[in-house]
Amino acid sequence: MARLEVNRSGEMEVFVRVVERGGFSAAARDLAMTPSAVSKLVTRLEARLGARLINRTTRKLQLTPEGCVFYERAVAVLAGLDEAERGASAAAAPAGRLRVSVNVPVGRQFLLPLIAGFLADHPRLSVDITLTDDVVDLLDQRVDVAIRSGPLKDSGLMARKLGSVGQMIVASPGYLAAHGQPRHPDDLHRHNRIGFAYARIVTGWPLLVDGRIVSVPPSGNVRVSDGDAMRLLAIAGVGLARLTDAAVRDDLAAGRLVPVLDAFNPGDREDIHALYPGQGGQMPARVRAFLDLLATRMRVA
Repeated sequence: MARLEVNRSGEMEVFVRVVERGGFSAAARDLAMTPSAVSKLVTRLEARLGARLINRTTRKLQLTPEGCVFYERAVAVLAGLDEAERGASAAAAPAGRLRVSVNVPVGRQFLLPLIAGFLADHPRLSVDITLTDDVVDLLDQRVDVAIRSGPLKDSGLMARKLGSVGQMIVASPGYLAAHGQPRHPDDLHRHNRIGFAYARIVTGWPLLVDGRIVSVPPSGNVRVSDGDAMRLLAIAGVGLARLTDAAVRDDLAAGRLVPVLDAFNPGDREDIHALYPGQGGQMPARVRAFLDLLATRMRVA
């Protein structure tokens, strides 16, 4: 009976708001409460659970390991409650804020053109989109869906394949006129090869030589944080770049870039996946609507 006297969903909502807003005062403003009332509620929650959820310092709040687990599960519980309430309503529709992280080339070429129609179809939704090639922790950064290229790690996340893209080495006509056209993979060592400034699962450029794959690491005087920056530098004549064929399709057609060592291209393809938390098909309506958009409208190839 004692459990029924505790508004556990209310405690969860306050705790989640504190975490997402980064402090008691900001959460209190959102919830029309006083900061002291919010602080006391979180303290009472910790006492009831017998575990510290948040380490408080003068400058910021930091979740404890127990707090991270409780936050993740509280978000899922609250999402389930929202889903149940919307499902029981005649006007049920995806609502709330959707947080999406997508790598830069895929975001600019494939996703962003779909957002206007998506928001028109779902007027109760708002979308936060972060374009970055960095690998993000979905739970830590409270991302609903991440769209990523390349091999999947064993992360415990759900994944939905959206398509795949090929890879190719390219350069600008101006760069090749100044530095010469590579005729064999061995020639790459005499060229500036633009690389990425972050860790990648596939670190080298694979090339097919005499029936076997050799890997040539990018090595040059420039490294970048995303594929679109690499593409622009290649167009500017800084060096060679290995990019997806989808990312450089328009540049090839316009003559801004040309293929390099295409006869040695092994034809490897890079899969594109949507990653999202959740098990057993349970997810907020906003996430389901976005995944449906990707499955039906986003053509990655």
